[in-house]
Amino acid sequence: MPAPAPGAQLSEVPSGPRPLPLLPSQLLPLAAPDLSSLRASGQWSSPPTPAAMKIAVIGQSLFGQEVYCHLRKEGYEVVGVFTVPDKNGKADPLGLEAEKDGVPVFKFPRWREKGQALPDVVAKYQALGAELNVLPFCSQFIPMEVINAPRHGSIIYHPSLLPRHRGASAINWTLIHGDKKGGFTIFWADDGLDTGDLLLQRECEILPDDTVSTLYNRFLFPEGIKGMVQAVRLIAEGRAPRVPQPEEGATYEGIQKKETAKINWEQPAEAIHNWIRGNDKVPGAWTEACGQKLTFFNSTLNTAGLVPEGEALPIPGAHRPGLVTKAGLILFGNDDRMLLVKNIQLEDGKMIPASHFFRGEDSSALELTEAELVTMEAVRSAWKRILPNVLEVEDSTDFFKSGAASVDVVRLVEEVKELCDGVELENEDVYMATTFKDFIQLLVRKLRGDDKESECIIDYVEKVVNKLTLRMPHQLFIGGTFMDAEGAKTYETINPTDGSVICQVSLAQVSDVDKAVAAAKDAFENGLWGKISARDRGRLLYRLADLMEQHQEELATIEALDAGAVYTLALKTHVGMSIQTFRYFAGWCDKIQVTPLTALKFAELTLKAGIPKGVINIIPGSGSVAGQRLLDHPDVRKIGFTGSTEMGKHIMKSCALSNLKKVSLELGGKSPLIIFADCDLSKAVQMGMSSVFFNKGENCIAAGRLFVEDSIHDQFVQKVVEEVKKMKIGNPLDRDTNHGPQNHQAHLRKLIEYCQRGVKEGATLVCGGNQVPRPGFFFEPTVFTDVEDHMFIAKEESFGPVMVISRFADGDVDTVLSRANATEFGLASGVFTRDINKALYVSDKLEAGTVFINTYNKTDVAAPFGGFKQSGFGKDLGEAALNEYLRVKTVTFEY
Repeated sequence: MPAPAPGAQLSEVPSGPRPLPLLPSQLLPLAAPDLSSLRASGQWSSPPTPAAMKIAVIGQSLFGQEVYCHLRKEGYEVVGVFTVPDKNGKADPLGLEAEKDGVPVFKFPRWREKGQALPDVVAKYQALGAELNVLPFCSQFIPMEVINAPRHGSIIYHPSLLPRHRGASAINWTLIHGDKKGGFTIFWADDGLDTGDLLLQRECEILPDDTVSTLYNRFLFPEGIKGMVQAVRLIAEGRAPRVPQPEEGATYEGIQKKETAKINWEQPAEAIHNWIRGNDKVPGAWTEACGQKLTFFNSTLNTAGLVPEGEALPIPGAHRPGLVTKAGLILFGNDDRMLLVKNIQLEDGKMIPASHFFRGEDSSALELTEAELVTMEAVRSAWKRILPNVLEVEDSTDFFKSGAASVDVVRLVEEVKELCDGVELENEDVYMATTFKDFIQLLVRKLRGDDKESECIIDYVEKVVNKLTLRMPHQLFIGGTFMDAEGAKTYETINPTDGSVICQVSLAQVSDVDKAVAAAKDAFENGLWGKISARDRGRLLYRLADLMEQHQEELATIEALDAGAVYTLALKTHVGMSIQTFRYFAGWCDKIQVTPLTALKFAELTLKAGIPKGVINIIPGSGSVAGQRLLDHPDVRKIGFTGSTEMGKHIMKSCALSNLKKVSLELGGKSPLIIFADCDLSKAVQMGMSSVFFNKGENCIAAGRLFVEDSIHDQFVQKVVEEVKKMKIGNPLDRDTNHGPQNHQAHLRKLIEYCQRGVKEGATLVCGGNQVPRPGFFFEPTVFTDVEDHMFIAKEESFGPVMVISRFADGDVDTVLSRANATEFGLASGVFTRDINKALYVSDKLEAGTVFINTYNKTDVAAPFGGFKQSGFGKDLGEAALNEYLRVKTVTFEY
């Protein structure tokens, strides 16, 4: 599914007079994503071949490397690259790339001494004859003799919207000040500090939980590369503007260092959050507590559903003690608002989850299998390649103390992902496990699927059923956490097989719905789901489908226990089709029609799959309370509903009155099945039985009325009754059971009343019509004949195992079509005939969203599904379903 992109605007400022070029500022080097695929993608449209402009690239890092690569791709001649000397035996990426291309590379340790340019350095630069200096990122001071030398001057990238945040820590200060907009500037160098004329700027929205790294990786790095190439293109075409920077709004902040990053607690929670994220990862906001210096990372103001209960952490100077909870460390501003910190770095450099602060060292080291030992040695080789100055990588080797930088973190993560077939590994994991032994333990836990760092505390209900020990969550699932409903409200979920109570399930209240909506809104607007690529979202859904498959027997058993579904049927359809659906869309998921315990078990699997918190929230509750609040909530923009037509009308009205929510409805049905005399009778009987009795009739597309041609009517009824008598009614977990209990007792009572009314109105009850005399909510498979069009059972859906049969005259196709269409419902329909022309004619005339020909209930996740008339609108499944969850936007851009 396409993800919403952050807002961005490219603006070229008008031209103006040209002042002198500048001394480039020092910028913070950051790890960046692998953009090798970006180079080959269509995002980089090449203009007509530019004039052969000679360029000198002065800088370093992956950012400098990418700018260099794209300039060469666009046809510019890079006459030389000036970068930093090798560090710990490792060359800078920019220099490495240029050396591969045979471009002259210079690694001057300095360009000047005692304020004066070094003549031999300047001479080597001037010998290249550069016409433009491009400084994508440079930590060295470049003398004015070099800045002024090219005929086009020098351009520099700066990661802020100048004149705001001049200086070396611009990204940090953008976040510390809580700016809502950020971006970058490409300007003409002069002899001031980030004061040169503007060439172009590009801005982006600052997300509430952005850190230096996320802002850089999401926007400043990829868009900055394109911006630098765009700037060079404008210069080559003679269209590059030069606009003097205004002094109004100009700010300058110094380099942010560890000693200046101490947290001031006398400020609101939002300011503390901004300070922490503005120093995340470098240099790291810190405080003193428990006799040591603690550095905080991964801060958020999203505390929806978070209860401030935990072990107190006294912090000198803080308004209130912190609280170590299972979600992390809760901190308080002087306004009593909360913020949450998820990671803490101890004074010895070890990074831990904040929730583990009071835990001792984990001594439960994993014993590795032979295959895992092979993986360990392959990872050891990767560490050796990245850390060339380390002779032997031992268990105690520390990645960062051995000379690794942030760029090496990216390289390690990508190499291990490739080595371990796409294991879920993040840059954060390297910071959390810095020694080789700790890293291997973390990696193996992830490969085994029992990563302790991502564990969620779950209060299970355990039952031994079907030779399995079921561990079933029973609380609300909001923002990636299982929690009680407000006031600890619960309701009983009943086993329909024997009427016993399975467990108490949390019953969502209005405030719980508000928490879930807030979590979903934050996940949609600010969370990881919208930031990762569509391919990565698809990969997560594939992983979720794999986990569902691994737990398929458990899910099917819960479905049998909680809903009365026959186990073998649940295994194939209820769970099996859900798995197919996730795999088909891999970026969009169909709603799962399950009872609360299956849905909550599914929620647990989403955590194991790595679905970001807040993307999926499950809140069991009543329609009148939880459902109505969803309909009324101003932040909910789309409602999908499966249920009765009456309730569908209420939902449409509520959605219109609240905020004109988009709605898709799958409502009631009275699906007609027409059986012609020229059909394969044995197959028609078999599929006719399935059309009605599948899942004990609790099936939205069940054939609500069968029209059987007169000449085969009696024979058809006789064969159906014979087959009904063979059906085994019993415990849905028994493998030979093919008819289980109805979902709940109230529905059972309605079925009894439904059949009583059919008899009263004159229909012939051939078999069934009563509750089965045994514990539980079992209803007999039922067959009615002689059903006339005016009767209640001819018009209304039973949603149970009730076959309603009517005759039609031989050869009277149009009349039976008229009778089949004489309903306000139009979800599904079917026809059995050997005559292909008749089948096509009937299927064309039937007013239903789905028509089955010589089969029934045979759906495919790739085929659109939805009803006509009062059976609702909107499509599930297939490509058409995507449109229900997307918005079409038109952008008109004049350049």
